[in-house]
Amino acid sequence: MEKEQKLKVKSILVSQPKPETEKSPYFDISKKYSVKIDFRPFIKVEGVPGADFKLKKINILEHTAIIFTSKNAVDHFFRICNELRVTVPESMKYFCISEATAFYLQKYVIYRKRKIFYGKSTIKELAEVLKKYKEEKFLLPSTDIYKEETPQTLEEFGITYNQAIIYRTVASDFSDLPELKYDMLVFFSPSGIRSLIKNYPNFEQGDIRICCFGHTTAKAVEEHGLRLDLMAPTPQAPSMALALENYIKEANKK
Repeated sequence: MEKEQKLKVKSILVSQPKPETEKSPYFDISKKYSVKIDFRPFIKVEGVPGADFKLKKINILEHTAIIFTSKNAVDHFFRICNELRVTVPESMKYFCISEATAFYLQKYVIYRKRKIFYGKSTIKELAEVLKKYKEEKFLLPSTDIYKEETPQTLEEFGITYNQAIIYRTVASDFSDLPELKYDMLVFFSPSGIRSLIKNYPNFEQGDIRICCFGHTTAKAVEEHGLRLDLMAPTPQAPSMALALENYIKEANKK
């Protein structure tokens, strides 16, 4: 994966939005090692229009509970309801992947403990909660590109549900950036790798180091014939920022 003799790192492109807080570890790395770090998402989310969703003939009101695996799912579910003029009844139950997602629901509904449930952070933890309510008619709003683990886990726990694709993950437009003149590119999802190839079909990696977070992203790097130079999480580097710092510390030492 990593080269024995690491080349110096002077510039990095992180495929995420720029952090809103100055306390981000990326800013600390930039300052500490005099490295230029830019931020730009390689993917973006687009909502499925209400008219297109209607063609799928999924009746939201036939369901008694909604499964939310992300804040994007929350936003686009209520957008669809608004576009289709669907009034969600107060009796609707919501099952969220995490407490943070559950609290995010307050943008749209009055938070009541009797109708909002959540797991700790994984679909398996949420499924443990769902299996206690198997009599509910579940709807799973999702994107067109989703983790296979989600449907597999729900089926494993015997959860009957309908899936509704209400938003799509698409490649961002990089036409204003004809060349990627960076020493390192950092990715967090297979979709980001696909966006790289779509925007730069003749991409030649050369000395550009490709870094990724997670095994599925690493697999996408290799499937597209690219070289994987750095990966997180690892026991030594549980975060991407720490993995980058460890790499730069060694590569840039005099």
